[in-house]
Amino acid sequence: MSRPLIHTPEGVRDIYGAEYRRKLTVEDRLHHVISSFGYQDIQTPTFEFFDVFGSSIGTTPSRELYKFFDKEGNTLVLRPDFTPSMARCAAKYFMGEKLPIRFSYLGNTFTNTSNLRGRLKEVTQLGAELIQEPSVQADGEMIAMLVEALKAAGLEDFQVSVGHVEYFKGLCSLAGLDGETELELRELISSKNFFGAQEFLENLQVRRDYVQVLLKVYDLFGPVSILGLARSLVNNERSLQAVERLEALYEVLCQYGVERYVSFDLGLLSKYNYYTGIVFKAYTFGVGDAVAKGGRYDRLLGHFGKEAAAVGFMVVVDDLMEALSRQKRLPAVDADGVLIVYEKERYADALKLAQEKRAAGVPAELMPAETDCRREDLKIYQESAAAHQQGQILYLDAQGRTQQISVKE
Repeated sequence: MSRPLIHTPEGVRDIYGAEYRRKLTVEDRLHHVISSFGYQDIQTPTFEFFDVFGSSIGTTPSRELYKFFDKEGNTLVLRPDFTPSMARCAAKYFMGEKLPIRFSYLGNTFTNTSNLRGRLKEVTQLGAELIQEPSVQADGEMIAMLVEALKAAGLEDFQVSVGHVEYFKGLCSLAGLDGETELELRELISSKNFFGAQEFLENLQVRRDYVQVLLKVYDLFGPVSILGLARSLVNNERSLQAVERLEALYEVLCQYGVERYVSFDLGLLSKYNYYTGIVFKAYTFGVGDAVAKGGRYDRLLGHFGKEAAAVGFMVVVDDLMEALSRQKRLPAVDADGVLIVYEKERYADALKLAQEKRAAGVPAELMPAETDCRREDLKIYQESAAAHQQGQILYLDAQGRTQQISVKE
């Protein structure tokens, strides 16, 4: 007889007990902030048609998608990213809408990559999208909301790094780089591979002065004062407008009072090619990647037939939980339940007591006792109560007595 398969595949994991309750608490805190800004919940399918995440969209590469077929022969994929789904929904249900649309979502995404480096293939993402709002105030709302959400989740020490893809695109255009070459250079810069980018540009025989400016983006990070240096390095309108947008964004963030959580990085780029304006990532210590990512994508909805500007972000809840754990800032799990242990003669009494507790809002678990509850039997009930975050044990014995037993020995 073969051994039962009880392990999960590589890149996925089970979450249960106190860990899962903490995760639900963090999700609830994040969601509460997003809801307070007027965002409405939306649920999209776990899998969609391949074209929703196709190469023309600029989302996850095809080789990293989980693909399969339905009985009609359509190619389907597990969603790797929520934003294209949000764009599809806006085009389907709000085609004639003229006012801003605010979506919030929560669910799991799936990326089939072998380069895990300890990362999961299935992660929970919680995020928000503001559609049909092209203003810098919309950009500011999104970043300020992210800051407030991360604070509510329990983070204190974090930074939201903000860039603008048009600054880099303006430099590439000036240097005469085509779209494919720009994407290759973008990947090198995104991975902070300075020498690889330098060699790449030299092999293309790009003018030395353009190479110097393109490589200078590695140094364009820091407080708002870095925008002045970024401005001084360029004279093309595309890049200059990007700097002006970031300067205007900073003023909005100051009005929100969140500027101390914000820094700027003109070398910040995203693997998602649908971003057209600001891009931002939230970093904190304890994890090797950003706990949140977002940006403006003013042309994505056009792929679904609705021309509309949009901006959004997503929080990788699993990475946020890891950061909170390493910073010892995980939310406390209240021991708010009661374990009711009863002898078989007392089942009716135990059931009535459990119903009273539940009606009063107290979780109550019923557990039959095999024998009289002697002192040496207490440990198993105490361990069970502790594991289930129950702060109280009530024992109903065969003699009609109800005893309270300490959860701790």
